[in-house]
Amino acid sequence: MAKRMILMLAITTVVIAGLAFVKFRQVKAAIAVYASFQPPPEAVTTIVAREERWPATLSAIGTAAAVRGVTLSADLSGIVERIAFDSGETVHAGDLIVQLDTRQEQAQLSAAEAQRALAQANLDRMRNLKDKRVISQAEEDQAEAAYKQAAASEDEIRATIGRKTIRAPFSGRLGIRQVNPGQYLAGGAPIVSLEAMNPIYVNFPVPQQQLAAIRIGTGVRAAIEGEQLPSPGTVTAVDSMVDPATRNAQVQATFANANGRLRPGMFVQVTVVLGTGHAVVALPASAVSYAPYGDSVFIVERAQGPKGPYQAAHQRFVTLGESRGDQVALLKGVKAGEEVVTSGLFKLRNNGAVLVNNSVQPSNSPAPKVEDR
Repeated sequence: MAKRMILMLAITTVVIAGLAFVKFRQVKAAIAVYASFQPPPEAVTTIVAREERWPATLSAIGTAAAVRGVTLSADLSGIVERIAFDSGETVHAGDLIVQLDTRQEQAQLSAAEAQRALAQANLDRMRNLKDKRVISQAEEDQAEAAYKQAAASEDEIRATIGRKTIRAPFSGRLGIRQVNPGQYLAGGAPIVSLEAMNPIYVNFPVPQQQLAAIRIGTGVRAAIEGEQLPSPGTVTAVDSMVDPATRNAQVQATFANANGRLRPGMFVQVTVVLGTGHAVVALPASAVSYAPYGDSVFIVERAQGPKGPYQAAHQRFVTLGESRGDQVALLKGVKAGEEVVTSGLFKLRNNGAVLVNNSVQPSNSPAPKVEDR
């Protein structure tokens, strides 16, 4: 009985060992197949990196301001008799804006003119009599004083009429009127805004570290909602003080604005050209993988695999510089002449196989237009 059990155990052990050996061979073969497996290449687009010279620039957010801007008002109260403008109209210096009621002053002016004419005639008679030695010098002086007083009264009334006649102090564009005919207008009440917008100012802050590079006459480019203005401006003034809260100084640039594209109060993206610049490797922004632990790109190089050579993507960390349109400057990490992946990089892994297809390329313009985005 014991011999039979020992024999059965021996046979069972041999069978189990045989099965384990067969399974071991199967697992080993599967591991070998998996080790030799190479995933299919990922389709990507690439660009050959090249070195460019980018000018040293400073980017800031500015605000457009009128060269001259006022809110027109009357310094004397009165009834609005006539409105001689339309809202949004362009006017020239001296154009009539609003006429207040001056009927009372006109009547007073007629009386003053008559009084002055009488004083003038009396003065002329006194001078004739003085030449004939009929009257004394004192009487002639009294007549001359009366004439001057009458003339001053007339000038005062004319000045009052002029103060009730509001004219444009300079050429510019009017805003929306805030008065109506027949309305009683108190002294100092606003009538309409007037802005001189050609040329126009753009004010923007500059950090104190870069303030030394700003000079009068420095070129400035401006863009509104991503659209570049056709004519560059120049720096015309630098504030003498630095804001202690922000450590920024205000800089003022002047732009031609014949088409009225810029309006006071507009948000403007400003780029100041500081110098000749430096050499950088410029790539499309889509070529960079941004991550908290560091920005990187994928370089396409020839690699040797189990089945022979293939094109592999190698991840490389880079140091980024300024951006310009669709491009970004790389200060470190990529050399001119290296082939860099520009699209499809989010599905890549280091040393993974790639298939380059450049039939369609991502945008790579330093100054893209709005319709290109």
